Amino acid sequence: MHNLPTPSDQQVIWLQQSAPSKPAIGQACNGCGVCCAAAPCPVALVFLWQWRGACRALLWDAAQQMYRCGMVLQPQSFVRVFPIFLSSVFKKLIRRWIAADTVCDSSADATPSQRDT
Repeated sequence: MHNLPTPSDQQVIWLQQSAPSKPAIGQACNGCGVCCAAAPCPVALVFLWQWRGACRALLWDAAQQMYRCGMVLQPQSFVRVFPIFLSSVFKKLIRRWIAADTVCDSSADATPSQRDT
């Protein structure tokens, strides 16, 4: 589970306008990116030493119109010393640790901003 702000806290997160809307907790993950933009996950804490803010490994996939985890897709781009021969094992472990492509476990409430055009 992500270490998210309490309900009384508010923060602004910036996501692609065409990103899918955040699903309800327990619904299928759709790559909305809200969880990773709101707070770093345990993988980011351990491997990226990132304690707050949007995860720097959060990547926008324009072709699929969804967010993806850079630690799963290209860990060598985010971890300074990364043995390439461990890539496939590492990617599988990361997918499991973040429960990639399973269900939404983020309690963040994402509300699109109202912009003047």
